[in-house]
Amino acid sequence: MKTNTGPAAGGVYRYYVLVMLMLTFMFNIADRLVMSILIEDIKAEFVLSDTQIGLLAGTAFTFFYLILGIPAGRLADRTNRKTMVAVSLALWSLMSALCGAALGFWTLLLARLGVGVGEAGGGPPSASIITDYFAPHELSRAMGIFAAGAVLGPVLGYVAGGLIAEAYGWRWTFVILGLPGILLGILLYYTVREPRRGRFYTRKAQQVVSDKQEPFLVTMRSLWANSVFVRVVVANSFTNMPAYAFAIWLAPMLIRNFDLTSGEVGVYLGAMLFFGGVPGMILGGYLADFLARKNPRWRPWYCGVAVFLTMPFWILCLLTTSLEVTLGLYICGYILLVSTQGAAISMVQAAVLPTERGTASSISSLSITLLGYGIGPALIGLMSDSWAGAYGSLSLNYAVIATVLVSLSLATVLFWWTGKAVMEELEPSLAPA
Repeated sequence: MKTNTGPAAGGVYRYYVLVMLMLTFMFNIADRLVMSILIEDIKAEFVLSDTQIGLLAGTAFTFFYLILGIPAGRLADRTNRKTMVAVSLALWSLMSALCGAALGFWTLLLARLGVGVGEAGGGPPSASIITDYFAPHELSRAMGIFAAGAVLGPVLGYVAGGLIAEAYGWRWTFVILGLPGILLGILLYYTVREPRRGRFYTRKAQQVVSDKQEPFLVTMRSLWANSVFVRVVVANSFTNMPAYAFAIWLAPMLIRNFDLTSGEVGVYLGAMLFFGGVPGMILGGYLADFLARKNPRWRPWYCGVAVFLTMPFWILCLLTTSLEVTLGLYICGYILLVSTQGAAISMVQAAVLPTERGTASSISSLSITLLGYGIGPALIGLMSDSWAGAYGSLSLNYAVIATVLVSLSLATVLFWWTGKAVMEELEPSLAPA
């Protein structure tokens, strides 16, 4: 394979690279979520049980994604990263397209497993590449643009997936949404240049950076001893826990409390995700960089303030009896919460050695997935069932409120605490002169 490892270009070209990686992230999320919009058609054709549907929609993807996440991160720290992203993107897009050729449950399960295998190798090298294209004082805004792919992905998966399925059926939906990812992977491989690893490395602890990756246990000990990394990962995991809760439970709550149809809920949520999430991601990154120019500690402090302000909006939106007020309060909190993601990702990448970035990114993603997707929804369901006798249909609302209050309070404290470690772990050059 061609391994272009020449010096990274600056100026406009780095934004081309950023957009390419953002689109990669968008297809990552879209291919992951499109299954949910097609569940009823697939269930009817293959005569599947709800247990089998659950395996296809969630477990099949998450299982291998969690298992392969850290090995993929380790590989990203020792190999050509843009090649890894391109190959991973083409692989998961191909496997997503092959879902459309499934003959039954088992062939569809294998294809979904392939989607998880491919997507495990996309995120860690992407974040690492961006860190070597953008200087520390502009990294939060770059990561904000990259993270906007997580907002555009559901829009593509839900809206485009639903329209294509209505016109051409569920099989062609997989094919039509999968093939562009293969073409994007080819374009990325031939047009994105691999940057020099560690171009803007600023950590005090080790000024001399080796390109050689340390053994796994050495890397893990180094990351565990890195107070900025540990605190940001835990804080961001608690930040995303209620975000996953709303992603899963807001639709049934709206249907249950306001007697809406699933189509109406889809339109409302899709519009809010797009018009709130994209500007929130990008503007939050710019604001965090602006504040950090005077003091690098404002990156975690900004996250703490934004997370703290999210709480009243999301708690009140679950207590009001007006649909308009519920949606308005939710989107205000959503904009604040997602605005922290560019700064959080940039802090993880800037705090670790260049040869640890892929592993660090994998650990961060796995922590968020495990807490937000693996534990959170089940815990909320258990609380809702336990409180149903006392609160009736509002038991789900109160379960989500409890999650918001506890998890975002912990995230606020952890982000604020991270500010104390930033000046000890990172050079003052994180803020430009």
